[in-house]
Amino acid sequence: QVQLVESGGTLVQTGGSLRLSCAASGSIFSISAMGWYRQAPGKQRELVASITSGGSTNYADSVKGRFTISRDNAKNTVYLQMNSLKPEDTAVYYCNAVLSSRPPYEYAYWGQGTQVTVSS
Repeated sequence: QVQLVESGGTLVQTGGSLRLSCAASGSIFSISAMGWYRQAPGKQRELVASITSGGSTNYADSVKGRFTISRDNAKNTVYLQMNSLKPEDTAVYYCNAVLSSRPPYEYAYWGQGTQVTVSS
């Protein structure tokens, strides 16, 4: 069994900052990639940022320069530092991890989501 537990979502004003955390636990042999997605009402889920086990990162154009993804491999935890938040960042943020419990097989797991609301 693998679980991803997110935390850090809340209500914040425009221009504010938040840090989301996501910890993976359970039967984990290795994690190749972790990331954050978000889904706003009436919209499709979209990639916000991702990071590989080696530290390579990828960001959506809409968050470049404002958000920073990082991870602590020892703790199987990924973070999303969000600065200069805008109302359009309002969404449910989901953690994603591609991991292996039994090599060489890998599967994608999702957290339950955490609500981020940016007030104007």
